[in-house]
Amino acid sequence: MGELKEILKNTRKHLMNGVSYMLPVVVSGGVLLAVALMIHGEGGVPETGFTADIFKMGATGLGLMVPVLSAYIAMSIADRSGIAPGLIGGMIAVDIGAGFLGGIISGLVAGISAQYLKKVPLPSVIRSIGPIIVIPIISTFITSAVLMWGVGAYVAAIMAFAKDFLTSMSGSNKIILGLIVGAMISFDLGGPVNKVAFSLMVATIGEGIYTYAGPCAVAIMTPPMAIAIATTIAPKKYTEEERSAGKSAFFMSLVGVSEGAIPFAANDPVRVIPCLMVGTSIGTAIAYALDVTTKAAWGGFIVLPVSTNIPGFIASAMIGAAIGALLLNFFRKPIEEAPAESLDDDDVDISFE
Repeated sequence: MGELKEILKNTRKHLMNGVSYMLPVVVSGGVLLAVALMIHGEGGVPETGFTADIFKMGATGLGLMVPVLSAYIAMSIADRSGIAPGLIGGMIAVDIGAGFLGGIISGLVAGISAQYLKKVPLPSVIRSIGPIIVIPIISTFITSAVLMWGVGAYVAAIMAFAKDFLTSMSGSNKIILGLIVGAMISFDLGGPVNKVAFSLMVATIGEGIYTYAGPCAVAIMTPPMAIAIATTIAPKKYTEEERSAGKSAFFMSLVGVSEGAIPFAANDPVRVIPCLMVGTSIGTAIAYALDVTTKAAWGGFIVLPVSTNIPGFIASAMIGAAIGALLLNFFRKPIEEAPAESLDDDDVDISFE
């Protein structure tokens, strides 16, 4: 039981490992699929020709999202022995409609079962093939059984409810969701709360829902953009080093790296984090109100080619960032009263592990 408690205690680490390996698959597949739809430009899905081939590439990539997530969650727990049951469990999660949440469950079950099977003493004649044949087969059966004959149906029902809920939201409900998503994204800037909101973005795109991803893409870029604006419009409130970090934050904002605001948040969390949360929440809510959508699971202006209502996207991000910047500068003490600690851009950690 002690080892199981340790595995469960490190659940966040295992989930972030899965997400970090899944991201390149999601971004590659999502962008290719979105490019195909943009080129097609006639509504619906391209069925023949060059555009259809690009669409298939993207769709294949997105189809691998849940299996890759599941496999690398399992690998984080049980090393290579967890990859096969994780992959197969992830595919089953997709097949039964359990989706992203099912992939998380299959990854954990595959990893835990494989890790415990590694401790079972095997006869000497088959010991050498245990990690590559025996353990993966048994662990795959256990994982698949849990999904197919156990929790899979309930998880599928939850995912169906979530999909219906997100697609049916309108009016004030969307605004409230936007406020919540914006606050989550900017609360810990790439940490576990941020990743919960981002993971839902990935899951909804996998389900063909783009109404959540658009505002989330706005939220991702808003914190570093707010920092960039704040250091630009009130340079006398920041040291030369901070102004330089603000320029870096601007470019990180454009490519959807919210971690660009971390040096400032770490240096003065009491003032910086609430200001960023307010600005980001308002910008995200505006994006919902303007029906901004995005077909790539990422943020920043780099996803504009695969977004709808591009003026609304830009306006939402800039309004949210401007509000965050103005609040930050309002509460910011003059440099002579509160000398800033050293900020080092090299300390920004954007690892998903």
